[in-house]
Amino acid sequence: MKDLLPPGVGIQGERGIAFVIAGPSGAGKSSVISALLSRDPKLSFSVSATTRPRRPDEVHGRDYYFVSEDEFDRLIAEGALLEWTVYQGHRYGTPKTEVLARLEKGLDVVLNVEVRGARAIRAANLGFPVVLVFLVPPSWEELVARVRRRGTESEEALAERLRIAREELQHIPEFDYLVVNDSLEEAVARVEAIIKAERMKIVRCA
Repeated sequence: MKDLLPPGVGIQGERGIAFVIAGPSGAGKSSVISALLSRDPKLSFSVSATTRPRRPDEVHGRDYYFVSEDEFDRLIAEGALLEWTVYQGHRYGTPKTEVLARLEKGLDVVLNVEVRGARAIRAANLGFPVVLVFLVPPSWEELVARVRRRGTESEEALAERLRIAREELQHIPEFDYLVVNDSLEEAVARVEAIIKAERMKIVRCA
């Protein structure tokens, strides 16, 4: 295809793209990302570091890098994180080296981060395209129901999670795309359409 393009013109998908998927608790980010990764071999997942305790079904290095507070402090001091934030008393961060290495290989990277983290990744000027996708349930009532169905937190912790969700929804205008997760299959298809469109974008090379 390259021989068909005029000088100085390329397709964005020839390079790695960072697809940042954020949204409130109950949006279904992990389920959507898992489905995307199973369907698209060019996608890779950026595993975040966190200081929060590991849940019974989580695996170190697959779901998160579970680290101590001292280890997280070291990562910050070394400039090893693209972004980091505090959520419900625990810290979360995105390892820089892992993300950049995959992008440089031409792989697209999917990142599951908090809303503030998404904004920070765009501001980090990676040198690669960054696409921000905001995922939401179909209604506030459904969001509350999904959070409650987890059954893993106290009422106080649930109230705090919902307060944060209300605040996060105010940042929708800062994102590139809004995807409603009313059914997993349809939400995955919508994000797949975004990924395909971004890969086909025409870019002007310097």
